[in-house]
Amino acid sequence: MKEDKKPDQVAFNIEKQKYDAALKPYATSLGAPVITATVTTAWKNRSINKVNHKIKTKYSELKSEYEKMIAEFEYNQLIFNSRFSFEPIIGQVYHLYKRETGESFLSLIEPETCKFNFLGSFYLNVGQTWEKIN
Repeated sequence: MKEDKKPDQVAFNIEKQKYDAALKPYATSLGAPVITATVTTAWKNRSINKVNHKIKTKYSELKSEYEKMIAEFEYNQLIFNSRFSFEPIIGQVYHLYKRETGESFLSLIEPETCKFNFLGSFYLNVGQTWEKIN
């Protein structure tokens, strides 16, 4: 039996034996609207810039927090390696000095009232860590 060949401009699915022009992802007739590809370059560039800015900001925050944590670690290590003959009280301010021998020591004596080599003032917080006071 001779198969009826449809004209080229007719969208007929031979396998399903149906007209499926409405289901095609492309234009099937000369009167159909022109399909143009959407230019996404501008959107991609804006998105890339936003993501890069977000990641750079987050990196800066993490780096700053890391540097603050390292400084806190070094202060605590310096104080805990220093010499003191009393038990520090939470909430009190103490002063760190250095002797001529290079040994550091913690004291209650204010820097204005003595002539020791002053390294800094520190506050013992509730978490038992030392915070430097400016």
